[in-house]
Amino acid sequence: MHGLIMDYQLTVPTMLRRAEQLFQDKRVVSRRPDKHLDRRDYAELIDRIKRLAVALGKLGVKAGDRVGTLCWNHAEHLEAYFGIPSAGAVLHTLNLRLHPSDLAFIAGHAGDRVVLVDDVLWPLFEQFRDEVPFQHIVVIRTAGQALPKGTIDYEELLAEADPARFEYPDFDERLAATMCYTSGTTGKPKGVLASHRAVVLHSLGTTMADTQALSEHDTVLPVVPMFHANAWGLPFAALMVGANHVFPGPHLDPPSLVELFAGEHVTVTAGVPTIWMGILQLLDQAPEKYDLSSLRALLVGGSAAPISMIRGFQERHGLRVLHAWGMTELCPLGTVSQLSTAMRSASADEQYAYRAKQGRPVPLVEIRARGDNGIVPWDGRSVGELEVRGPWIAASYFNCPEGAASFTDDGWFRTGDIVAISPDGSMQLQDRAKDVIKSGGEWISSVALENALMGHPAVAEAAVIPCAHPRWDERPLAVVVLKSGAKATYDELREYLAPKFAKWWLPDAVVFAREIPRTSAGKFLKTSLREQYRDYYKCGEQAATT
Repeated sequence: MHGLIMDYQLTVPTMLRRAEQLFQDKRVVSRRPDKHLDRRDYAELIDRIKRLAVALGKLGVKAGDRVGTLCWNHAEHLEAYFGIPSAGAVLHTLNLRLHPSDLAFIAGHAGDRVVLVDDVLWPLFEQFRDEVPFQHIVVIRTAGQALPKGTIDYEELLAEADPARFEYPDFDERLAATMCYTSGTTGKPKGVLASHRAVVLHSLGTTMADTQALSEHDTVLPVVPMFHANAWGLPFAALMVGANHVFPGPHLDPPSLVELFAGEHVTVTAGVPTIWMGILQLLDQAPEKYDLSSLRALLVGGSAAPISMIRGFQERHGLRVLHAWGMTELCPLGTVSQLSTAMRSASADEQYAYRAKQGRPVPLVEIRARGDNGIVPWDGRSVGELEVRGPWIAASYFNCPEGAASFTDDGWFRTGDIVAISPDGSMQLQDRAKDVIKSGGEWISSVALENALMGHPAVAEAAVIPCAHPRWDERPLAVVVLKSGAKATYDELREYLAPKFAKWWLPDAVVFAREIPRTSAGKFLKTSLREQYRDYYKCGEQAATT
C-alpha cells in the first residue's frame, strides 16, 4: 500500500519560487574587483535569474546541457546558480585555481556548451579557450573592461530577455542540476553530477538546528569559493530560507574579509582552516579594531582544524568555530560537530576536544568505517576508511568507469579518509589513506601531529608527511612555516610535542619553509611535499633544515 501524499518534485526552481514569494526585500551584497560594494535586493536578483533562464533558451541551451562558470563569488554567480538549473540545464562551476590544462580537460570532459566568464579572469580563460568547443562565451564585466571579440556581454544578454516569458518548470527532481569536479590530487579530476532532489535535500539538511541552523535571520558570507563544491551549498540554502548574501569577490585577504564581516553584520561565514588561521592572527594583532559581535558561527571544513585555533577564537575573541566535514562527492556536507547534550556539561578541555572532531552525521547521512578485517566498532579507538551513504551522496562519477572502485558492492561511497567513530557517533579524522604514516608496522596520524604543532606559539602552519626510511619503512617529517618574526628550533618543537605523543610518533626532522604548497581548495598539497622530500631520510638528513 502506498501513502496518499502528493508527488511534489524537489527542484531548484521550487526554492526560487519560495524566495520570490516571501523575501523580495532581502539583500545581496558583492565586493567588486575595485573593492566597491554592489547592492541589490531579492526582487532584482530574481528578475535577473528569470532573464538568464530565458536567455539561455534563446541561445539554444536545452535540458541537460552543461553551462560552465568561471567566476568569483558575486551576485551574478548566484544568478547562474539558480538561472541555469531553472532553464533545465546543468550548472558546472570551473575551479579558477586549477592549471589551464586541467580546466581544458574538465570543461571538455563535461561537454560545456556555454560558459560564463568574469572579465578579470579572461587572461586565464584565454589559455584554454581554444581547446574546448564552446558554442557561446558570455562575459560578466564586473571591472568594466572591453568586451573580448567573439563573446556576448552578460548585461546585454539579460537586457534582451523578457522575464515574463519565464515559467516555473515542473520537471523530474532526479534530473541533473549541478556538476562539480574533484580537485584531481590522486588522478584525473572526476565529475560529480548532483540531481535537483539532492540539492534541495542538502539545503534542508544545512538549515537544520543541529547542523548549521541557517535561517531568514542570517547574513551569510561564504569565503569558500562558489567554484568549489558549490560553496558548501550555502548559496542554495541561504536563498531558500531568505538569508542575506554577502560575497567577497576576489578579495580574500584577512583585512578585506574582516571589514566585510563587521560592515555587513555577517552572522555566518565559512572557509578552510588556512583562511581562519590568517584571520586569527589579524585579530590577535588588533583585537579592538573590529566589531564582530554579529558573527555567530565560523564554519570550518576542508581539513582538520587545530584545537588551538578553535580555542583562540573562542577565548580571545568570543567567536565560535563550528567544525564540519564533507567532500565534493557529498555535495558536500556530511558531518557537523555541534556539542551534544552530554558534552554541554563536560569540562572546557573536553568540549574543545569534541569540537575539534568532525562531528556526527547530518540527518539522512549514514557513516561507517572499514578496517582490514571488516567494519570497525564505534569505540573511538578502532580506525578504518570512512564509508558513507545518503540522498545527496554520489552513486558514481560522470563518464568515469575507473571511478567504480570508489564505491562498495553494497552501494556505499569510499571516502579515502581514515577515521575513528566514538560510541555517540561523532567522527574524528585521523588521516587521508594516502597520508597515513606506517613506521615499523605501527600507524602514526599526520593530522594529529600537524594540529599539535600549530598550537605552538611560533608556528603559523605545519604539514607532516611520510618519508621513506631505511630501517622503519616510513618516518614522519614535519614541514613548518613560522609566524612573522618568530623563531623556533627542531629541539624546541620536539620538546613541545613530547608530552602529547609516544616517542616513536615524534618527527625525526623539521624542515623550516617559507610556505607550504596548497591545492586549489586551499588544503596543504601533500603530494608535492612527498615528491620533494621522499628521499629525505635516505639521504641521511638529520634534525632540521631551513
